Amino acid sequence: MKMIVAVIKPSRLDAVLEAVTEAGASGLTVTEVRGYGRQKGKTEVYRGAEYEVKLLPKVKLEIAVPTDVLEPVIEALQRTANTGKIGDGKVFVMDLEQALRIRTGERDAAAIAG
Repeated sequence: MKMIVAVIKPSRLDAVLEAVTEAGASGLTVTEVRGYGRQKGKTEVYRGAEYEVKLLPKVKLEIAVPTDVLEPVIEALQRTANTGKIGDGKVFVMDLEQALRIRTGERDAAAIAG
């Protein structure tokens, strides 16, 4: 089992959700976050005054998947989150040692299956 953590632009969320579900992800968690990478924020003008926005709005997805669907889910995520512009985001993959479905007591692969 693997845990995929992806940080993407909020505007790409709907397309990514649809694509990763079709690729085999049976569930995920979405969190609204703020941050920066190479982008280092941006400058905006409000009522004639210029100010710098250092932390940009992003969306963090956490997706637990069986190892056999890892690559299709990552490919779907990359394909649909990509705009070709700076700030498209990052994908991190980590080993997932255990999973437990609280309601039924199912563990590991059975706990993350749809």
